[in-house]
Amino acid sequence: MLPAVPSAAITILPTIPARTATARNVRDRRRATGWRRAEDLLPVEYFHVVFTLPAEIARIAFWNKKAVYGLLFKASAQTVITIAADPKRMGARVGMTSVLHIWGSALTHHPHIHMIVPGGGLSPDGTRWVACKPGFFLHVRVLSRLFRRLFLDGLRDLHRAGQLAFFGDLAELADADTFTA
Repeated sequence: MLPAVPSAAITILPTIPARTATARNVRDRRRATGWRRAEDLLPVEYFHVVFTLPAEIARIAFWNKKAVYGLLFKASAQTVITIAADPKRMGARVGMTSVLHIWGSALTHHPHIHMIVPGGGLSPDGTRWVACKPGFFLHVRVLSRLFRRLFLDGLRDLHRAGQLAFFGDLAELADADTFTA
C-alpha cells in the first residue's frame, strides 16, 4: 500500500565543471563524442539536483518503467522550470541536463534523476541573464512539494488511463479506489 504522502528526496549541491586535458587525442575524442571543455560552458556556478522516488513508488516503477520513468523526467524538469520562473524565486527561464539512474550504490532498484543546472537563466523577455544567489539555487522544500504534487498527479493520470500494470502483492492497486487510497 502506498503512503498517503510519499517523501521525495531532493538534494542540491554546487558543482564545478571539471577541467579537461588538452592533449590532441583527448580534444579529438571530445569533438567526436560531444564532450565540452569547462571553458566552453557558461561562466556561472552549476548545481547538481537529485530527484528520488520513495521505495513504495519505486516498486510500481519496476513493472512500469516506460510510463513511470517518463513521468519522473517530466515532473522533475517541470518542477525546476516552474520554481525558477517564479518572480519570487529567481524569475528566469532555466535549462538543465538530466540523467536517469535506476540503481543505487548498493545495487538495489532506486530510480532517481541527476540534474545539472546552471546557476541562472534568461529573463522572461530573453534579453538578459538572471543569476541565482551565489552558492544557492532554489529552496529544496519548495522544489520537493511541487515535485511531489506533479509526480503524484501524473501517476494518478497514468492509472486512470490504464497505463500501469500491477503484479504480485501490488495487484490490488489495479483497483482505482485502492490506488487512490
